[in-house]
Amino acid sequence: MPAFPYKLCGPPGQPRFPGRETMGFSTRQIHAGVTPDPVTGAILPPIYQSTTYVQESVDQYLAKGYSYSRSGNPTVRALEQRLADLEGGHDATCFGTGMAAINAVYLAFLNAGDHVICSDVVYGGTYRLSTKVYARFGVEFSFVDTSDAANVAKAIRPNTRLILTESPANPTMKLTDLAAVSAIARQHGIPHAVDNTFLTPYYQRPLELGADLVIHSTTKYFDGHNATVGGAVVARTAEQHEKVRFIMNATGTIMSPQVAFYTLQGCKTLSVRMERQSASAMAIAKFLEGHPKVATVRYPGLPSFPQHELAKRQASGFGAMLWFDVRGGVAAGKKLMDTIKVWTLAENLGSVESLITHPVTMTHGAVEPAERARVGITDGLVRLSVGLEDVEDLIGALDTALAGV
Repeated sequence: MPAFPYKLCGPPGQPRFPGRETMGFSTRQIHAGVTPDPVTGAILPPIYQSTTYVQESVDQYLAKGYSYSRSGNPTVRALEQRLADLEGGHDATCFGTGMAAINAVYLAFLNAGDHVICSDVVYGGTYRLSTKVYARFGVEFSFVDTSDAANVAKAIRPNTRLILTESPANPTMKLTDLAAVSAIARQHGIPHAVDNTFLTPYYQRPLELGADLVIHSTTKYFDGHNATVGGAVVARTAEQHEKVRFIMNATGTIMSPQVAFYTLQGCKTLSVRMERQSASAMAIAKFLEGHPKVATVRYPGLPSFPQHELAKRQASGFGAMLWFDVRGGVAAGKKLMDTIKVWTLAENLGSVESLITHPVTMTHGAVEPAERARVGITDGLVRLSVGLEDVEDLIGALDTALAGV
């Protein structure tokens, strides 16, 4: 078997992969970070289920790169290398959850008295962590409509130390012009972190648009099968990476080797899944837009989407997330979600199973009603995560459910 130019499970800080620029995304999502096991020839990297690592001698401590699995694990390291490769970053750090990844960015770059500019529409867990935890320790947050970069510039204060954007935003799909916001952040010397969970590096690469950090809930599209929970931060520079990695080691919010193993396998089909799911999402969005019982549909791929041109400019695809409002208000929307077939009523997104979610009750229940109303998360909003089922079955199930409301 010919060798690929990637080192096997190298320790943190080892050089980037040579030859990356000559290979396509689908090749790298399969091979980056691993080669066949040098001992057995196994095509998959082993699950290094080990607490500690034997050292050759006191003088050669860390000669092999590992000492204790809280600080680094070879299986997790393989995933970190793959994610860094796909995002085009200096390096990556994996965590036990997506929220642990966001928490690490906060801890790495913020102190008491600092100020954060955050997109006004973000995952409910991000809002909860910001307002219910970090605000207690004197960190100030401004939740700004980052769809207009001018709002970001106006919100900057002398103590602003981080800009966090989520694009597309969960659940309204509102976009941020990442290049414009990154330019403002750089002008002021403020790191710009982007939650890229919805589009993944297959469709959007924030670092190429000027961002400093990319955050992922690997639970979603990288896993793709509702099997694991995890998170990751990809950093542009060695200095930024070391700050994040220090927090991972200090707080112990690590990813387990078994989760890393499963996520490595999920990565291999990312591009294929994203293309199929996105194509189905477009067909479903068009169906809903023409349905008499649907009041509003928002999907970046539709020409009617308010930021359609931006979606085409900064991403190579539109993703598999959309939302709609049913005529008849909250009661009609709840009836649809409670009676629909094929679609599964559940939290999460990005899986092969198509999921239907009520954000007000589920993903954004921690956001105050007034704040939800301010940013457009209505009580009747129905969020869809399109999976890999036959699109005819998904549309048929929606059509039947809509007929009953």
